[in-house]
Amino acid sequence: MAVTGNGDGRHEHRIVIIGSGFGGLGTAIRLKQEGIEDFVVLEKADDVGGTWRENTYPGIACDVPSHLYSFSFAPNPDWSRMFSPGAEIQRYLQRCTREFGIEPHLRLGHRVTSATWDEESRRWHVQTDRGEFVAQIVVAAPGPLHDPTLPDVPGIESFEGAMFHSATWDHDVDLRGKRVAVIGTGASSIQFVPEIQPLVGRLHLFQRTAPWVIPRLDHRISPRMRGLYRAFPKLQEAMRGWIYASREAAVMGFMHPRVMALPQRLAMRHLEQQVADPALRARLTPTYTIGCKRVLISNVWYPAITQPNVDVVSAGLAEVRPRSVVGTDGTEADADVLIFGTGFRALNPPISEHLVGREGTTMAEHWNGSPKAYLGTTVAGFPNLFMLVGPNTGLGHNSIVYMIESQITYLLDALRVMDAGGVETIEVRAEAEDAFIRHVDEELQGSVWNAGGCASYYLDASGRNSAVWPGFTWKYRARTRHFDVAHYTLGFRAPERVSVPA
Repeated sequence: MAVTGNGDGRHEHRIVIIGSGFGGLGTAIRLKQEGIEDFVVLEKADDVGGTWRENTYPGIACDVPSHLYSFSFAPNPDWSRMFSPGAEIQRYLQRCTREFGIEPHLRLGHRVTSATWDEESRRWHVQTDRGEFVAQIVVAAPGPLHDPTLPDVPGIESFEGAMFHSATWDHDVDLRGKRVAVIGTGASSIQFVPEIQPLVGRLHLFQRTAPWVIPRLDHRISPRMRGLYRAFPKLQEAMRGWIYASREAAVMGFMHPRVMALPQRLAMRHLEQQVADPALRARLTPTYTIGCKRVLISNVWYPAITQPNVDVVSAGLAEVRPRSVVGTDGTEADADVLIFGTGFRALNPPISEHLVGREGTTMAEHWNGSPKAYLGTTVAGFPNLFMLVGPNTGLGHNSIVYMIESQITYLLDALRVMDAGGVETIEVRAEAEDAFIRHVDEELQGSVWNAGGCASYYLDASGRNSAVWPGFTWKYRARTRHFDVAHYTLGFRAPERVSVPA
């Protein structure tokens, strides 16, 4: 897609949306459906898609069924598989952009360098590398899975071979016959390792912590079934509802770890059926309760890593040398290519370093290593700012798109309140935010994420679980169905600022 809209300079809009993944595009589409046209979508890249544009590694696919991992207002009857490949999801988002008329609102190739609240004008001043945007409201939807993390290990700059992260896959590197070292056994590695294993000469897989892996119940969706979905949209709606309900029921295990005994036995059986060597099987058996870390789904992971050209190193990365890597257990592996499957800055995304609130501090400074937000959406000290997929909105069992749509509904109702009452600014009260955080922390205390015996990216630098929503997603939707104005301080168009009584 070509860059649309104005070029460099200063532009004023009611709403600025940062990011064009599911969050940013979903917000843009719903704004247009509500008749709101005065908004722009700022995107650093030259196309929409978010994580599905950025990640192009071999084997990339969604681990939520496609009928649910899509907008409720934009069903796609033509999904090719139950779990869609990444490129297909990217095409879906591109199609939504075209069909809902979002292209004129896109400002592609606009990297946000800062967004600062100006108390005097009651406006956000959003600086990009192509000009300034002034807005009453900012919707921050950069997504949590786009800024890759690399381990800070000695010698990494000395490596003489090809080196890249799975999120920035170098498709120009020919892996055939090469000695490849893969660092990490998370959600990305479990997808790309089976794809590259048949190509490489030798694959050294560095596994710091063994993941729990369950079967992937994937299948091709036949042309006949796709035709039925097109002819009878309610049929696909029913399928979406069934998938949602079945996955929603799984949250009981995450909130009550004892319930995880059955899925853990199923995962163990999956491991036993696919790994014959008892010594290797023992190294691939996790020592924590299933669900404490992200549960992975694959039918081809174990068969791939048990091949003769694969060495599983039960260690993290300690050192990188010019032509080899060294594990924390002292294992040295010769390598021509080094691939990192080491995840993303999910809890402290870069955008937090660029959002400057009412007190002149950045969001990152305000959080001080432990992200917190009311309903994962608004933050005291940052008026007229809405975050999508903010703190404590992540899931271990269901579709994040469901959560995003809930947050968008909350935003739209906030706009209605502002329009109806002559409200210029809204800011969540600190006491409301604190009470919400206390509730979340209490709910998560006995969950598998907190008490499952592992260290995961769900836990921030303070040890707090600032990633996951505690419990049923329908409860989150119920809380975000209407903008709860009593928890906010409102600034009216008149000079004075008043509060609505609780």
